[in-house]
Amino acid sequence: MPRKSHIAVALLLATLAAAPSVRGQAAERPAQLDTLRSPEIQAMVARLDIEKYKATVKGLTQFGDRRQGTARNRAAVDWIEAQLKSYGCTNTERVVYTYTTPPRRDTTGRGGRGAGGRGDWAQGGARYRGMRTRTGVNTDSLKQTDPKLRALNAEPATDGERQEVFCTKVGTTHPEEMYIIGGHMDGHGWGEAANDDGSGTALVMELARIFSSPDVQTERSIRFALWNNEETGTNGARAYIAQRQALQGKENPPGSGKYPEPKWLGMIQHDIMLFDHGMPRPDGTMSPDQRPEADVNIEFAMTSKFSDGAQKLAWAVATANDKYATDYPAQVGQHMTNTDSGPFQDLVPAISLREDERGRDIGAGWDPQWHQVTDLFATYNDKDFRLGLNAAQTTLSAVATLTGATLKK
Repeated sequence: MPRKSHIAVALLLATLAAAPSVRGQAAERPAQLDTLRSPEIQAMVARLDIEKYKATVKGLTQFGDRRQGTARNRAAVDWIEAQLKSYGCTNTERVVYTYTTPPRRDTTGRGGRGAGGRGDWAQGGARYRGMRTRTGVNTDSLKQTDPKLRALNAEPATDGERQEVFCTKVGTTHPEEMYIIGGHMDGHGWGEAANDDGSGTALVMELARIFSSPDVQTERSIRFALWNNEETGTNGARAYIAQRQALQGKENPPGSGKYPEPKWLGMIQHDIMLFDHGMPRPDGTMSPDQRPEADVNIEFAMTSKFSDGAQKLAWAVATANDKYATDYPAQVGQHMTNTDSGPFQDLVPAISLREDERGRDIGAGWDPQWHQVTDLFATYNDKDFRLGLNAAQTTLSAVATLTGATLKK
């Protein structure tokens, strides 16, 4: 008889095939064909722990805002690699590239205010509604009142060589195919970049820890990538694509059964995971608490060449949230923008997970810590961190299903 994990994968693929096209229309949820939970995947999800997740975010904040082109950024890359190796994800590699700062230009169309700069429309096609406040990147060191953190973040970025690290869980049956799980480790703003994007980086690292356990095996491969230079325009993800896209699915050496760059089946990005406190009040202040209707936003780009496949992947991840996430639900939207899944979206089905819709909500000031001195570990409470943990539960269970993950007996 076929194994239960194989049946689950088959049912999920049937669900994906049944998902509707969304070009020019709102995303509509497909019928759920697989409502049974896998005890093995439940066991993997249970290995996620809020204290471990918080500890990983905290570890990243020791390097301040991890701004690209600085010694603190390079030290953070080294630390991430050491952590991955300690988890058992020992086949770490680095992408090495050169970054040169482009000429400065105003892309907002209104003097740099906000994100989007198109009147009532945000980047990615979403229309603003409700209250908005000004957003931007803090460049004033004196706004950081902690002298130690201000000194840590004082070194400016310089052009030159950049590095980013990744590791891979090699599939047992189809090592030539993989899903890419990403988060960006760089930040800026003179804080600790705890949420943007320590929260997403820690999530990817926690998934690497669990999938690298010796009793976990997957039929397909999974790559855990910690991008650099996201804040300068997703340059790290673009460098990865430029260097590795043509290598997809090629066995090297021939006959070895080894695939340095398995074929990309999908890309799942995690960027800003913790803060869903709702829109600003009329006076510009924010609720101090996570809103009762907080959720995990799963986004795809309806304008991309792979919009149909990306929507199906998004619904597969949402289905996993329904089945395995403990606290917060998920919603699917079609306005993915401004993160490392963007460079992939015309090459492979690509989605991103985040706290709010990026172009509309975060761009309208729903997260007052975004690129500010207040993006500190101490700013967030356990309800905030649990939102990030639920996103980890969501992606872990979805990828475990898609890659045929099982636990060795």
